Amino acid sequence: MKPPFSAEDTKIKKLGEAKIKSPLAIADEIHVNQQILFHPYPSMKQEDPPVAFETSQPEKLIYFDPTKVTACIVTCGGLCPGLNNVIRAIVMGLYHGYGVRSIFGVRYGFQGFISKYGHPLVNLDPKAVSDIHEQGGTLLGSSRGAQSIEEIVDTLERQNINVLFIIGGDGTLRAAEKIENEVAARNLKIAVAAIPKTIDNDISFVSRSFGFETAVDAARHAIQCAHAEAISYPNGIGLVKLMGRYSGFIAATAAASQRDVNFVLIPEVDFDLEGKNGFFDILQKRLESRSHAVIVVAEGAGQKYFAGEEKNKDQSGNVRLKDIGSYLKERINEHFENKKIEINLKYIDPSYIIRSVPANTNDGLFSATLGQNAVHAAMAGKTGLVVSIWHGVYCQLPIRLAISQKKSLHPSSRLWISVLESTGQPSFKSDSPE
Repeated sequence: MKPPFSAEDTKIKKLGEAKIKSPLAIADEIHVNQQILFHPYPSMKQEDPPVAFETSQPEKLIYFDPTKVTACIVTCGGLCPGLNNVIRAIVMGLYHGYGVRSIFGVRYGFQGFISKYGHPLVNLDPKAVSDIHEQGGTLLGSSRGAQSIEEIVDTLERQNINVLFIIGGDGTLRAAEKIENEVAARNLKIAVAAIPKTIDNDISFVSRSFGFETAVDAARHAIQCAHAEAISYPNGIGLVKLMGRYSGFIAATAAASQRDVNFVLIPEVDFDLEGKNGFFDILQKRLESRSHAVIVVAEGAGQKYFAGEEKNKDQSGNVRLKDIGSYLKERINEHFENKKIEINLKYIDPSYIIRSVPANTNDGLFSATLGQNAVHAAMAGKTGLVVSIWHGVYCQLPIRLAISQKKSLHPSSRLWISVLESTGQPSFKSDSPE
């Protein structure tokens, strides 16, 4: 397997030579930067030079003078468990680790940079963020929708911002790259560091995004409820819709973990509803043999059933998906009504609950570490980067690489095979067309 990029593509930009001794207490113990190979397996044929990601760690010498640095933090897009943990870690790392005293929060995403919205900057210090990690959501607020890149950079200039931390998903990272490009075009010395945020876990070259594990935990509770409902009634069906626009990681991971699920439908694997061996046929056989069933569907699954319908876009430019959960609910009820078979179907959509809860212990640590690593990179004068974890090693890669493609759940992956093994579900490919 050959990576779709070269060693040159993984290099991190720097604003200039780092000449200032780091004030970190461990500065004298810091070693030279290491790298994690893209394919860290001896059996893999390596490129020459080998493709690798730079590991995340503090530097002995930093670029910015902490006494003169002004930093700001912005959160964009949908909510995700761990947002406040990242904000808190950045503030604590800047304040206690480097002695930075000028730290601002930008209100309501990129809107906060645009004067017409009138959102003031928020002063951030350890007191302001002391307990925010115990709360869901984001202290700074968020928003969707494109804003003028030129106006954003104008504001950075006017406010004398040296370091910008951007927390967001795929669309936000694309904006972050444009901001960094505009900063470079104006020859400004502003470090742009991004922390990838997506509850769907679909950002490339990021093994796991923060908040994903907490989302799976919350999804498992919804599945438990659906299972309890299903087994409590004759021909009981528990139908749970989970987040996952283009990838089924939450649905598959929650199902493989809980093992109460009988059918999992995800965007990456096509399925038919009607006909012999279609989903309805297999569901009916399940009820005949066990009298109950639990179904988990990712929000992006089955969009082919809405072909021909008008497709609108949200403020971020994403296509508004049709509601596959409600659609399945109606179609399942209709199918069994036509068959004169009584069912008891309960539909659960916990999407907003899942994304709004506080991070669990492991996600809290993970989120905080990503925020801390972003601080180390930015203070060293590195820019245009995303902090990541790859093969269990914290690292950093250029933003352009992270947005170069979408990560999805491969049908031959160990995770999907685990789902198939635990559910026993077939392919749902009908022997006859719908």
